[in-house]
Amino acid sequence: MKVKNNYQDCLTNIACSIRKYFGLAYHHQTNSYLDQLLEKKRPNNVVMILFDGMGSRILERSLDKDSFFLKSKVKDITTVFPATTTAATTSVKTGLNPVEHGWLGWNTYIEPIDKTITLFKNSEKGKEEICEEFLKVRDLLVTKTIVSELNETGAYRAMELFPFGENKYSSLDEMLDRIKKEANSSGKKFIYAYDDEPDHSMHKFGPDSEKVRELISERNQKIEGLCKELTDTIVIILADHGHIQVEPIYLADYPELINMLERTPSIEQRAVSFKVKEGMKEKFKEQFNLHLGKYFSLYEKENIIRSQLFGDGNPHQLFESAIGDFIAIAENSNKCLITEGDTVLFSQHAGYTEEEILVPLIVIDKCAN
Repeated sequence: MKVKNNYQDCLTNIACSIRKYFGLAYHHQTNSYLDQLLEKKRPNNVVMILFDGMGSRILERSLDKDSFFLKSKVKDITTVFPATTTAATTSVKTGLNPVEHGWLGWNTYIEPIDKTITLFKNSEKGKEEICEEFLKVRDLLVTKTIVSELNETGAYRAMELFPFGENKYSSLDEMLDRIKKEANSSGKKFIYAYDDEPDHSMHKFGPDSEKVRELISERNQKIEGLCKELTDTIVIILADHGHIQVEPIYLADYPELINMLERTPSIEQRAVSFKVKEGMKEKFKEQFNLHLGKYFSLYEKENIIRSQLFGDGNPHQLFESAIGDFIAIAENSNKCLITEGDTVLFSQHAGYTEEEILVPLIVIDKCAN
């Protein structure tokens, strides 16, 4: 298969440049633009803000060409595979590719407990309650981040900001105020902030809705305002993926396919993993292509591994079991495959269109030298 993600110029490489600047080990190529800028400016603060879902194509349609974000954009890069928050933000936070860190998608099969888990919710797919079995093995996945490593070494300060969790912020303004306060304190430091918009609203209203344009415009304006109040700082603005308005296909309408499956499909609705019952792989492939082949490209496990679709690096111990026997990817269609436990949404991602995989690298230099 042709891998569309450029693992020499993707989110992982941005994270590796951060690791390099702060003296942490890194295992992939760094981003040369960032390397040169950081080496030349030697800023006290590196601030990285990730706006969930704010892909390059959406950004271009939402803002004027002379907007702050578009004028500050260095280039478009690719996200990792699949183009989804679980995989991409983990790569941004660690400097590892999905094959290495194991956070493959919203719903990922965890072999030691033989369950498909909604990773960010710590629950079994389709259920709301916390899966205690998963909590016992959760640390098998990579959980150490750039921020946690920097704070462990004690050489520099590092901070994460999220709209959820113990130390959550309650609004965009609060997030920006906390960034400003930390950046204006003494010492060399790394600040990573994550915003769940415009992704949250795109899922409900679509990528080209007025609501989404307003959200992106607001972030464009407020980040410009923040940057006016920073000194000795390099600000990096990223997205984890883009979005595409989708039409659902229901696997329940194809019982002959369901009957050949060993477990519930996993990963994502536009990048769907199937584990097939023994002796049924050829029949499954034939029937899937017959019914759904015009919407999804079906790739076998061996092809996925050989092509390094999930990136290069030492495969995580749970990787091969998690990808199953096949992955169906929406490459040239707007379809998503709804399986048991899935939520039907107006817009989605994780497929292989430019709308989903291209993300902006925006860099603002607030250093005096």
